[in-house]
Amino acid sequence: MSEWEGEFLDSVSERVKTHGRAFADPEKGAPGQALSAMQGRKLKEIAAKAKGEEPKRRWGRKPKDIE
Repeated sequence: MSEWEGEFLDSVSERVKTHGRAFADPEKGAPGQALSAMQGRKLKEIAAKAKGEEPKRRWGRKPKDIE
């Protein structure tokens, strides 16, 4: 895990404990949710990395095989 990822996890955890959610702008998360969509996605990426799994492609198309 990178230093940034560790800091991200610590800050999200602290904000959820203190405020009940990890984001300030209500437009960035669903009512009653502790994390925004982007925070949830990043946590899934960090968890997959911790398990040693390959990261999933986030954007773009898969390259086509050239024959």
